[in-house]
Order: sequence, then C-alpha cells, then structure tokens
Amino acid sequence: MELTDDGAALAVTHEDVELFRYVYRPPEPRVESPRPYLHPVRTLAGDVVSIYRPHDHVWHKGIAWSLPNVGPENFWGGPTFVRDEGYQPLPNNGAMRHRFFVEQVSEGTCSRFTHTLDWVTESGETWFDETRTLRVSLVDGGWLLDFATALRNVRGSAVRIGSPTTEGRPDAGYGGLMWRGPRSFTGGRVVLPTRSGGDELMGERAPWLAFHGRHDDHGRESTLVFVDAPTNRGHPTKWFVRSAPFACVCPAPFFAEEVPVAPEETLSLRYGVVIADGARNPETLAARVRFD
Repeated sequence: MELTDDGAALAVTHEDVELFRYVYRPPEPRVESPRPYLHPVRTLAGDVVSIYRPHDHVWHKGIAWSLPNVGPENFWGGPTFVRDEGYQPLPNNGAMRHRFFVEQVSEGTCSRFTHTLDWVTESGETWFDETRTLRVSLVDGGWLLDFATALRNVRGSAVRIGSPTTEGRPDAGYGGLMWRGPRSFTGGRVVLPTRSGGDELMGERAPWLAFHGRHDDHGRESTLVFVDAPTNRGHPTKWFVRSAPFACVCPAPFFAEEVPVAPEETLSLRYGVVIADGARNPETLAARVRFD
C-alpha cells in the first residue's frame, strides 16, 4: 500500500487503485459542519461505494464521524432537530479542525495514520479534543478500515451527546460513523446476524450489519460490513440504517439514550468496516475483523 499526503487529504492506494481519499482539511461551508471524511471510497476492483454532497443532504459525505446533538451544538451539518419544534436552522454548526499528525505509516499491505483534532463550536469555543486513528489492511475478499476515536471533554462542564431520537423524533437515532452509499445502492439488502431485509431493521441491536448494493453501468455488486467493537459503550450497538430513499449505515451509540461526558473524561469508540467486491457472505467478512 502507498500513503500520500497533499496537505489537505491523505490517499491510500493499493495496486494502482486509490482505495480512498481522507480529506482532513475540508473546504465545505460552515452550515455543513466541516469535518474530515473519506470519499471516494473504492473496492479493490475500483468500484466507488460512497457519495459526496448528495442534493437531499449536502452535509452527507462518504464515511464521516459526525454527531448531530452535542449538547445544543451540531457537528453533523444542516438544521438541528429541536424538541417540539422540529428541524431548525440554528447558528450552531461546529467544525472538527485538524491540528497535526502523530504518525503516518505504510508497511507492505497495511497503512495507518493518527491525527489530533479540535471540536470548535460556531461561537468559537473548543469543546473536545480528539485523537483519531485509521488503519487500513487487506482481508480475504476485500480491505478493512479500522476506525478509532478518543474524544476528551475540554469544555469545563459536562456535555450530553444524543440524537434527534433523544430529542423526540422516532427512528432518527443517527450520530456516529456514518456511511452514505451511491444512488444505485438504493433498495439494497441489509443483513444482520439473525435476519435480512431493509428499513424495517432500523434500531436493531447487533454486533455487525452488512449492506449489499449494485452498481450502475456494469451491474456488479459490492458488500460492506460494519462491525461494532466489543469494548464500545452499549455493545452491541443499535443501528441507524436505510435502504430507501437512499443507502446509509451508522452504528449509533447515542440512538435512544443520551451519553454524558464529564469534564476531562475521554469517550473512546472503535469500528471496523470491510469493503468487498461482489455479494459476499457478511458473516465471513465480519469474522475477519479483529480488535486486538
């Protein structure tokens, strides 16, 4: 694997296929809560499995760590869901600002990088500092993204992290490591360890969730498997998932219950995402993920 840095984004390439670009200095406007994201994300065969700024939700970007309800602040983008008032455009769109890289390493068929970030509210207050590590490796049938975050509350008072569901909107528990799939994945198949289906699996608890989608043009399929680390708070997580009107997956640790983070407390979470060509067996792919 090759890891390159152009000063605004990192790219990881394997055998002439750019697996992803990780944009760590995002150019988007404040209303979209600028934050790092992975796009385009590709399979080993080069098929793109992500979308950037779709017209229905321009703040959705590939794979991104995004939180909509951080106390009264929004680090997701767009309007904020307010209890008894619905979605409101508020002056609360924060940003995750890259500080520096702790390491950038590429060895054989593995790459990893760690960087630090400040979570800054629209009013200019720093509420969290974050250390984030992304590891990339090959697995049988595809490649694995290992995403780990450690959020330390530096605000000076407690912060409660929730979701639109904790504010009163049913089945809107999004917030976390969010993936938005390409348009052609609409209507794709969602798979849990015990059953498969579509939007009716919203809010289910499971250690992993898979999504099968089909590409335009050539008609090939791809499989993505999202795995919740056993050490995560609330494991196995609830899942925010949609197959229609668009494809998205988000392991949602704040789905139905606010999580308080005390001053100087660190909240750590970790996820694995396997990206594979074809309609692969998701249980087999999930078993390839190790959180050692």
